Amino acid sequence: MHPALLLAPLLALITSQVFYAFLPYSRRNYPAILLLTAIGYALGQGWQYLQLPSVHIGEGNILPGVLFAALLQPLAPRLPIHFR
Repeated sequence: MHPALLLAPLLALITSQVFYAFLPYSRRNYPAILLLTAIGYALGQGWQYLQLPSVHIGEGNILPGVLFAALLQPLAPRLPIHFR
């Protein structure tokens, strides 16, 4: 099993918790933040696939993943994800 398959979801979960706790958006729902963070980390893995410069922790591509996830966070209140 490739180590990035285990590390990337864990890092996405931790980063989404940090975004949910500290970013000052009025209407936030956690599933949207988690989804956008996972998409950001997937874009970061694409960055690694293209072999562009980045900071690695093992097989996880940290810096582009966090940057893409942070750039996507303002879209979280606009996503129609609602669990009731």
